[in-house]
Amino acid sequence: MTVKIVDERPTRPLVAITLAAGLLVVVAFQVALTMGAPMGAAAMGGVNSGRLPDELRVVTGLSAVAWSFAALVVLARGDRAVVPVRGAVVRVGPWVLVGLLALGSLMNVASSGPWERFGWGPFTFILFGLCLVLARSGYPTSAPVNAKR
Repeated sequence: MTVKIVDERPTRPLVAITLAAGLLVVVAFQVALTMGAPMGAAAMGGVNSGRLPDELRVVTGLSAVAWSFAALVVLARGDRAVVPVRGAVVRVGPWVLVGLLALGSLMNVASSGPWERFGWGPFTFILFGLCLVLARSGYPTSAPVNAKR
């Protein structure tokens, strides 16, 4: 039996809530793009000014769902779950998100679009930092970290 140390840092819930709020900003942006908002210059390399083509709107819709799930995982890791999340997802999910946000930050900074380079790049880098802090902060007391579900 492996014993996991549960870290009781009071900052974990605050970091989780702040990170989830940032992820919900991303969700709102993706939903706006999906609904046809003329903000294509701020997304996907800035190649499509105005409204995104239908096939890219499907992609942004799926992205909104994925980032919403990420926000739920983050809240669960911060011991502020709004829906039940499996223990394995609470343990591994934030580390997966760290990698995705690092990659997203690099892609945004490397983008030729100024909205992504100077707006989304720094924003996703901040989200990456928050997620790294959260992932390293230990496990919530309410999540069974050793239980097999």
